[in-house]
Amino acid sequence: MRRRERTEILIQGSEDIAKEFAKEIAMKYKVTVIQKPESALVLLKTRETAKKSLFYLGEMLVTECTVQIKDSIGIGIVKGQREELAHSLAIIDAAYEADLGETRSWSHVLENEKKNIQKNLQELNRSILRTKVNFETMDVQ
Repeated sequence: MRRRERTEILIQGSEDIAKEFAKEIAMKYKVTVIQKPESALVLLKTRETAKKSLFYLGEMLVTECTVQIKDSIGIGIVKGQREELAHSLAIIDAAYEADLGETRSWSHVLENEKKNIQKNLQELNRSILRTKVNFETMDVQ
């Protein structure tokens, strides 16, 4: 599983999964905090479709954290003020970068959570579509 997909699952899914993974690593390995979780602003860059030029849409508040396990650096960045999640994501990222054995057993948990996220998204879409009005079939007098 790629880094981006893994991170999206950990952010969109249950926060307990990230906490458990980070706790498992922190109990077995020395985790050095390089940058404690702190808030920052990042610029949102987007491309204007007509002229294909880049511009900044605005700013977004994020929480970022950096840790080190052995010789591997891990970063955790999450939207909003979520210090514990940013710290957990940094530990998980460092664990994958260090290729720790514990990470191999996490794949099935992440795959299951991905399925749960997709199921919840489908349910949300169905509930939204139930409220959609079809103007073509409305009887207008």
